[in-house]
Amino acid sequence: MDLVLNSLINATPFTLLIFLISLCLFGFSKFAHSKNKEAPIAKGAWPILGHLPIFCGTQAPHRILGALGDKHGPIFTIKLGPKHALVLNNWEMAKECFTTNDMIVSSRPKLVATEHLAYKGAMFGFAAYGPYWRHLRKISNLEILTSRRVEHHQHIRVSEVQTSIKELFNIWSRKKNESNPSNYVLVDLKQWFTHVTFNMVLRLVVGKRYFGAKTIVDEEKAQRTVKALNEMMHLSGIITVGDVIPCFKWFDFGGHVKAMNETSKELDEILGEMLKERRHKRTLSEKVDGEDQDFMDVLLSLLDGTTIEGFDCDTMIKATILTIFIGGSDTSSGALTWALSLLLKNPIAMEKAKEELDTHVGRERFVNESDIIKLVYLQAIVKETLRLYPSAPLGGPREFSENCTLGGYHVTKGTRLITNLWKIQTDLSVWPNPLDFKPERFLTTHKDIDVRGNHFELQPFGSGRRKCPGICFGLQMVHFTLASFLHSFDILNPTPELIDMTEEFGLTNSKATPLEILIKPRLSLNCYDEIM
Repeated sequence: MDLVLNSLINATPFTLLIFLISLCLFGFSKFAHSKNKEAPIAKGAWPILGHLPIFCGTQAPHRILGALGDKHGPIFTIKLGPKHALVLNNWEMAKECFTTNDMIVSSRPKLVATEHLAYKGAMFGFAAYGPYWRHLRKISNLEILTSRRVEHHQHIRVSEVQTSIKELFNIWSRKKNESNPSNYVLVDLKQWFTHVTFNMVLRLVVGKRYFGAKTIVDEEKAQRTVKALNEMMHLSGIITVGDVIPCFKWFDFGGHVKAMNETSKELDEILGEMLKERRHKRTLSEKVDGEDQDFMDVLLSLLDGTTIEGFDCDTMIKATILTIFIGGSDTSSGALTWALSLLLKNPIAMEKAKEELDTHVGRERFVNESDIIKLVYLQAIVKETLRLYPSAPLGGPREFSENCTLGGYHVTKGTRLITNLWKIQTDLSVWPNPLDFKPERFLTTHKDIDVRGNHFELQPFGSGRRKCPGICFGLQMVHFTLASFLHSFDILNPTPELIDMTEEFGLTNSKATPLEILIKPRLSLNCYDEIM
């Protein structure tokens, strides 16, 4: 070191200048290298396909990526063909992403499913960030899914849940065996939750119900609609070869594109029939105004005759109705199925929920929506269910629209973003015994954490600009339906085996198998008779 200093002291001004320039260039080079440092790439990438083959097994993608997160840390990169996807695994990274960089990560990638199943992006949940998305989102937030409209339509939720409770009671009445002193009968609760939530959403959208005794729709059409929606949910979660290797987009490996087109055609016909019927009805009578309008009337009033960003009125209405069906029915029925499955596995929690219902409601009447605010343990059950089984464990796919820095790493425009909500919500540093079902945590250590996107440790509905606009609507449905069912029936697992918790991954994460359980009424029989 002394030799270097002596050389500098004795150097000519020209030599000294050359040395300083070299030092600056070296420092700039090191700074540029640090600035452009990218998040580590997970091991195991294949040539051409990247990490796509690791998702070909039976394990759910969020659990596969969670295991990679244990090896590579809170932020890492996977390759999907030639494209890179950044995976976030902890709440600090999510907070930085959805606050500092929120606008940059608010767009969607152009996926094969978007083209063939989502009306080429007209479904605002799939739409790219821009004027069209902002316009449809504004309509949803200010005209359709407002707290005031949700409250105004309370009578629909109450009517649908109580009618469905009565239908379940009638099934019990027909099947009960007088020689069996327990009088329990077997029902599929997964199907029941699907029907009750679908009827609820359908009545809000077009004023009718598809399932049960009080319907004007044949059973075949009802099953056809639900089947098509389920197929759409499944196909929307598939990563096609065309999504990761664009030059193979025209080769339909696996027949997924063909299936998408068939499903899309089926749904378009169903939605088109609804729209045609409503237009005809509006020509025969006076238009309904104000909050008494169903969602179809609201959309017709706001969009009829308009074109936005190349999408005509009919396309926008059908796409928005389809978005509401998926966001309102599928996610709610999934959450209810997981909640009941978890309660069957945890009988102590089940008893606590029923004790709370008996305390605040009693057994001489049904649950009212006004009771929910007092049912704090039931609300904690829902939070804990959404923590362990979020409807979209990897959030919605996003894409960086600009270069940015995240977690100290450089992220290039066009990189996809995967937010592993399941991993964030089961982080051991935030949630003690993270895989255990413990609703009590939301009454004690985590009582101030909500699910509305304000706390990045728990964001089952997402965060930032693209969080779900129907949070209030969805929570009302889930809380009231779960409370009403638990209050109305005693339930048992029909077999000594544990409840099957196998996940079926598509656009949302649902239970793969039916939820067949034994039920019997727990209220005064007069209560069920009073339902009209």
